Amino acid sequence: MTTDLIHPDVREVLHTLSIPYQALDCDPALADTMEFCKAYGFEPEQSANTLLLGSSKGEPKFACCVVLANCRLDVNKVVRKKLGVRRLSFATPEKTKELTNMELGGVTPFGLPDNLPLWIDSRVMNCEKIILGGGNRSSKVLMPPAGLLSIPGVEVVPDLAFPIETDS
Repeated sequence: MTTDLIHPDVREVLHTLSIPYQALDCDPALADTMEFCKAYGFEPEQSANTLLLGSSKGEPKFACCVVLANCRLDVNKVVRKKLGVRRLSFATPEKTKELTNMELGGVTPFGLPDNLPLWIDSRVMNCEKIILGGGNRSSKVLMPPAGLLSIPGVEVVPDLAFPIETDS
């Protein structure tokens, strides 16, 4: 697969940091995690979501978090406390685009602004390979999670998320 699918800024960061990856084509209508997994045969346990959160009141503060699709981000305890805010919410699609230059369904930890904290749930690091957004809705990146550690300022956070209970 060609690397031209990936957003140029994301491709440049991956190249600059010498991170091994494979670019995957994605129908933009299937870019949301669960639809992507079903359509392309990937498991939620290997799909990592990059989520932007921000303060709901007071001085605007934002952070990006990477969690597996089979986990739920601990917004009210871990993320809120790490960001040092009283109230926290997920960024709107418009705010996400403004701060990251990426659309929901394609947000990736590569190419984020330097002043935006990036926190990775420790469970992500236990995967052999993960699927991430390619910076747009028409591509994904398949890579070993160790490549995330090359991003300046990244922090791996134990229990940033917790597994979602499934009905057996």
